Amino acid sequence: MSKLGNLGARLYRGEVGYDFVGKRMIWYGISILITITAIVGLSVRGLNMGIEFSGGAVFNTPKTAVSATQAQHLAEETSGHTAIVQKLGDRTLRIQVSELTTEQSRATQEALAKKLDVPLDKINTDIVGPSWGDQIANKAWTGLAIFMILVVIYLAIAFEWRMALAALIALIHDLTITVGIYALVGFEVTPGTVIGLLTILGYSLYDTVVVFDGLKEGAKDITKQTRFTYSEIANRSLNSTLVRSINTTVVALLPVAGLLFIGGGFLGAGMLNDISLALFVGLAAGAYSSIFIATPLVADLKERDPQMKALAKRVRAKRAAAAAKGESGTEQPQDAVDGQDAEGDNEDDTAAAGVVGPRRQSAGRGGRDGRGGRGRPSGKRR
Repeated sequence: MSKLGNLGARLYRGEVGYDFVGKRMIWYGISILITITAIVGLSVRGLNMGIEFSGGAVFNTPKTAVSATQAQHLAEETSGHTAIVQKLGDRTLRIQVSELTTEQSRATQEALAKKLDVPLDKINTDIVGPSWGDQIANKAWTGLAIFMILVVIYLAIAFEWRMALAALIALIHDLTITVGIYALVGFEVTPGTVIGLLTILGYSLYDTVVVFDGLKEGAKDITKQTRFTYSEIANRSLNSTLVRSINTTVVALLPVAGLLFIGGGFLGAGMLNDISLALFVGLAAGAYSSIFIATPLVADLKERDPQMKALAKRVRAKRAAAAAKGESGTEQPQDAVDGQDAEGDNEDDTAAAGVVGPRRQSAGRGGRDGRGGRGRPSGKRR
């Protein structure tokens, strides 16, 4: 088995891991910093809306020796608006000018035909009115709002309201970062961008639900044991799915990176940028939020529950009592990963051990001894 596979198996069994939940304030700070940067970029530069949203015209010219840069200067000088020009493989040009009315589009077409020295009827013009663009934008916002509402309803029914709230915050976090990066890099926002955003929200939600499902099972009958707090069980559930999340994210990012950097960068297929950038940034942000935002938020919200507060108090009291007796298993882990409590296993603990990961019965792990009594770790003898 590969090293990554071995690590995944050990994470799943709870033998190793990282205290994601315990260090949640670090992740919150990083997320807030990234979000502020995205908001500043959005406020300062704004979004470069495509003609589908802002209205405008697209002019397709016949074969011409004029370069894309020259055509851009001509179009901007003629129309008075910013132009985006792409030189296609057959030496034709695609000139896109936003915020043009029908009259302005006709005048721009005539001016381009004259300056490019081509017949007027050879320049194909597609006009998008501003009102139609507003309708598309409104439909996009409506679809996004409906998606968010359905997500919250589903998670509240399938899990609980705290998980629904945490997932919603994580989704908004992913959206904000993706939109902010679009503003910073200046990529055009098209219907493909909206499709990309909805796609990455679905992916982010899937990754979050996988973790939440394990957490739901791990927290079953949690108040009947005194080995782990809710945060510790949440951390164990997160670690058990960590390698899976990393693998699925990397596999998903590789083809998207090909679209973005090879298709849009090296090959110059600019129309790929609008959807590939949304997918690339969104997939990375979705994986981050599932691990560092959603689950720690659930733990934060759940630990405010009176039952969870009482459980945490009992767990601390039990560990303190075991430490006072000087038992070898009393050194509790810094996080929820090592997870063997001082007094070994009792009937209450058995339920918890079964849901947070397979029990380790090897020597030195505090399993029951052959006489049916409580075993002690072999590392320290009394």
